[in-house]
Amino acid sequence: MKYVLLFVDTEQFSADLEAMTPDDRARAFARVDEWMAEHRHLIRGGSKLQDAHTATTVRLDAPEPIVTDGPFVEGKEVVSGYLEVDVADLDEALRMVRTWPGCPVVEIRPLES
Repeated sequence: MKYVLLFVDTEQFSADLEAMTPDDRARAFARVDEWMAEHRHLIRGGSKLQDAHTATTVRLDAPEPIVTDGPFVEGKEVVSGYLEVDVADLDEALRMVRTWPGCPVVEIRPLES
């Protein structure tokens, strides 16, 4: 079954990452690289997203579309990247995510068949 893992950064996570020394930050990214390598046989695609301030939002619930700069919600959490994975079931996706060493929130969403 295919799922998308949505990686969500929080303001606190971003601040903690920024406060790390370059060596500590490199070690944190190395742990993410190791996780990706460990699960590469399940990963079908994905990418890191550019920062939320680069987003453009189109609201279609008004008489005319409204285009605004920035993310679609104002909040303390922002989707920072995603992976598409092909796993047996939700339990396998959960096992993967439980070991994720990066940002503190991961949303798992099944893809339409």
